[in-house]
Amino acid sequence: MQGLAPSSKLSLTIVVVVLLLGMAGAAHGLARVVANSPDEPCMNMTLYYHDILYNGNNTANATTAAATKPTALATTYWKNSTYFGALMVFNDPMTVGKALPLAGEEPAARAQGFYFYDKQESLTSWFGFSIVFNSTAHKGTLNLVGADLMGDATRDFSVVGGTGDFFMARGVTTIRTDAIEGLYYFRLQMDIKLYECYL
Repeated sequence: MQGLAPSSKLSLTIVVVVLLLGMAGAAHGLARVVANSPDEPCMNMTLYYHDILYNGNNTANATTAAATKPTALATTYWKNSTYFGALMVFNDPMTVGKALPLAGEEPAARAQGFYFYDKQESLTSWFGFSIVFNSTAHKGTLNLVGADLMGDATRDFSVVGGTGDFFMARGVTTIRTDAIEGLYYFRLQMDIKLYECYL
């Protein structure tokens, strides 16, 4: 690439990256499908995310635990219930219906990742996680990130990639709080719409 102008190098790099991504899909025997409109995603589904926080007594069924010890600043804001600075790590069941899976029953998927409370003035958090599918319906992962502005009726997470049945997927997940039981359980309805799929 010696002798090329910087803009030419950038253009060549972009072309190479696009070709490699296209070849990756072809290597998996998949065709890229891009939705034509927001009303017609190439794939959609609704799942329920069940978060059961560890409270010191529920070791057997807790799916989320604090990964940080509160700092002096964080405890100041915990008094007004913003939990600022707390980092939570989770391995939560995801179901097709609203009910938690029965003992011995496998969920449709598991949400594995973290969220942290990121605002001092109100209760909000930021999520980064994978939905891990290992069932007869789907195999693979969807990777999601986004802000959970809990005061809003609906919020959106970005679908930034995936593997297996969701290879290189892109889209939006609209979430809404479906249930809250005290401080230790909440359920989110997640409407997942993929606008870039490899099928």
